[in-house]
Amino acid sequence: MQFARHRRLRQTANLRAMVRETHLHMEDFIYPIFVIEGENIKNEVPSMPGVYQQSLDYALEDVKEAVQLGVRSIIVFGVPNEKNEIASQAYCEHGVVQRAIRAIKDAFPELVVIADTCLCHYTSHGHCGIVENGTIVNDDTLELLAKTAVSQAKAGADIIAPSNMMDGFVAAIRQALDEEGFTYVPIMSYAVKYASAFYGPFRDAAHSAPQFGDRKTYQMDPANRLEAFREAEADVEQGADFLMVKPALSYLDIIRDLKNHFHLPIVAYNVSGEYAMVKAAAQNGWIDEKAVVLEMLTSMKRAGADLILTYFAKDVARWLKEGK
Repeated sequence: MQFARHRRLRQTANLRAMVRETHLHMEDFIYPIFVIEGENIKNEVPSMPGVYQQSLDYALEDVKEAVQLGVRSIIVFGVPNEKNEIASQAYCEHGVVQRAIRAIKDAFPELVVIADTCLCHYTSHGHCGIVENGTIVNDDTLELLAKTAVSQAKAGADIIAPSNMMDGFVAAIRQALDEEGFTYVPIMSYAVKYASAFYGPFRDAAHSAPQFGDRKTYQMDPANRLEAFREAEADVEQGADFLMVKPALSYLDIIRDLKNHFHLPIVAYNVSGEYAMVKAAAQNGWIDEKAVVLEMLTSMKRAGADLILTYFAKDVARWLKEGK
């Protein structure tokens, strides 16, 4: 009787490692931090155990630990004290993100520092753009996003990561950066960002929940696949250097689609809801946190992600060191 003996390559741990197709490396991970105004502040986000809103002094300690663990890149989110309808703190020279970028680059010049470029953390209404008569106005918003990106580049950001999903946001930011002499600063576009229920804990961390309505007029319908091609293709044409899919876990098919279709680095955002679910189950003893996280992140890499933005970055760094 003849049949394939697939189990031959699974007999020992070393044999399985020899034929393993997908690997996680520290270069794959981007670590998010939330910087809040003030000093000596470290507030744990209730829905995200192990994630903190931190004043810059604590944030620098957090980044130092991450760097020592082998993290090569971070993304900075700001939590300002002042919010208004025109999101003025988003593009303020001395805004919370701008000050954080300067301090982090001064302390860790080799670290890749990415600036999240959006307005929702800074608007009094919590939307990602200018609101007129209850409508998010696209083109006026582009002007503020461009100003924000330039201010972040001036502060020393290595990469600009616009997350707002306005039409033309990559073109507006690319033009503004180029005009200000930042032709070398790449754009990591949140190209395919769905109107997802998995964002809830992040909005606790960033204080960015919309005060009315929702974001479905500018973020994508979770049921749509072909639309992702249109969004990503537009961003590529406008000058994006990376394409991000957000969230990751429920959109692995989209990650693979983009990887097969485009020749730019693909970024997966392992979002707050995905993180919170794993943490909650682990704290209840229902799952093996390390095993689940590594399997989950491997699935994103296997689907085609070149980079993974994840709150688990420091944990994974420790686990990978243990495995060596």
